[in-house]
Amino acid sequence: MNRQPTPTQNNRPQRLADFETLSEALEYAAQGATGCNFYDARGNLRAVLPYSELRDRALLTARRLISLGLKRGERIAIVADTDPSFMELFFACQYAGLVPFAMPVPVNLGSHHIYVQQLRGLLQGGEAVAAVAPAEYLGFLEEAAGGLAALRWCGTPEQLSERSTDMADLIPTSPDEPAYLQFTSGSTRFPQGVVITERAVMSNLRGIVRSGLEVTVGDRCSSWLPYYHDMGLVGFVLGPIVSQLSVDYLRTRDFAIRPLQWLRIISRNRCTIAFSPPFGFELCARRVRSTDLATLDLSGWRAAGVGAEMIRPWILENFAEKLAPAGFNARAFLSCYGLAEASLAVSFPALGAGVEVMQVDAAALSEHGLAVQVQGGNGRTNTFVNCGQPLPGHEVCIVDDDGKPLSDCRLGRVLVRGPSLMQGYLNNAESTARVMLVDGWLETGDLGYIHQESLYITGRRHDVIIVNGRNIRAQDLEELAEHQPEVRIGDASAFAVSGLSGVPTIVIVVECRLADQAARQSLVLRLQRLVYEGFGIRCLVELVASHTLPRTSSGKLSRTAARQGFLLRSGLDQPQIAEAVSG
Repeated sequence: MNRQPTPTQNNRPQRLADFETLSEALEYAAQGATGCNFYDARGNLRAVLPYSELRDRALLTARRLISLGLKRGERIAIVADTDPSFMELFFACQYAGLVPFAMPVPVNLGSHHIYVQQLRGLLQGGEAVAAVAPAEYLGFLEEAAGGLAALRWCGTPEQLSERSTDMADLIPTSPDEPAYLQFTSGSTRFPQGVVITERAVMSNLRGIVRSGLEVTVGDRCSSWLPYYHDMGLVGFVLGPIVSQLSVDYLRTRDFAIRPLQWLRIISRNRCTIAFSPPFGFELCARRVRSTDLATLDLSGWRAAGVGAEMIRPWILENFAEKLAPAGFNARAFLSCYGLAEASLAVSFPALGAGVEVMQVDAAALSEHGLAVQVQGGNGRTNTFVNCGQPLPGHEVCIVDDDGKPLSDCRLGRVLVRGPSLMQGYLNNAESTARVMLVDGWLETGDLGYIHQESLYITGRRHDVIIVNGRNIRAQDLEELAEHQPEVRIGDASAFAVSGLSGVPTIVIVVECRLADQAARQSLVLRLQRLVYEGFGIRCLVELVASHTLPRTSSGKLSRTAARQGFLLRSGLDQPQIAEAVSG
């Protein structure tokens, strides 16, 4: 096997997503020299997959899938490790007219039962007729598949390769057929299967590579993002292919253990485009040492995208400050907004502008729904990040609870319209009707406002807690906890439970590493005092062990699951919880 990574410079003229389908895009990319490169936790190159080889393998695998007797439009579940076999299977489905969907690898092997139940739910929700997993995860998959009548074949890529090939003509997926199924993150409800057509995803990819990133010859990508997340799949599996860029991959679990390997790969291969949720930048900044900086050169990193969760600007500021000696330019940050129901991206800020923030009066926002910009001052403020303007052909509108459009700086529901939107949720007309509104608008479930034509996201609609007529953001309570020296970023979850007479009670669950009881009690009392001083409400603070707070497969905090976990642990009924708080 070729042990050299695929080159950055291609030998074919670059085309920026001007294709009708993903298979057509791969056919063109296969004519060049670029491709995919897979690295291990130590930064060693473990596999190379030029696009020409990916095309040939995908065609062969497509014929093997057809030999299983699968019908056009049926769905194939793939446990999506960061491995060449996933890409081969995904594009085999494109050539065979089948619909793939990616399932996560286990976050940790200590959650066997939870992972199996998660796989089973996805297999059922996606109505999979075949499922494929790497050998190390096959046992999980077989356990999850037990008794599912719709599932006709289950195995590994190696077992699939032993099947004979069907020599019938391949008819690739057409523009108006589903390209794949993308499950939502499940941060606020059980994941739902988002049906994305070829036309929709190609529209989104055109907007990303042409307008959002302004991709050029000489760009190179790097990613540790999981393939089962829309940013990982659309942004860094499909995006490089439709623009014929080479891409360097690090497994998600390897990044979690050794995050600096991601930076070393970017440095070594002169990568120019790499994205991460905020927690990825926070993890890198936490681990980097002065001795590491001398070995890194991040000066070529021109598009450091940020998205997938609420963006906390101080995380990015800390990363930029720590990595500046390695050549990182803070103006490379791109604070983007998107969601699976829109294929991936909705809005991008201007390239080279860096993180632009707006500080607003917290009281005006919570009590009047108005984003009043302030400069410093002693009052309580919220800081929100500019997520830019919609991609070409797309629109964003802010509306009130009755659907009436709001003026600039008025807080409301974020609606999106454009050619990248999903076809709907798989076999769920009721859920589809709730979010696909009249005139082609999509209800995103997010809250935000427009200022000077740019979008600012303030949080999820379901994460706003209403107490005495005031809107309190769960993120504000969590950030208050995270600013304490004993608490790490991402280790707090805030939500409400019903108290006496239906009055909501605020609960903050905090992962805490303190062993000393006096220190733990001090943290609890301090948080309760700060919440009362800042918001005028009493709250219950629960300290739990590390890794207690539930997260989605993409790493997002699940407040719904955190609330359920709290209620199970407390064993209290709602009046008892209210009494505990007031006492």
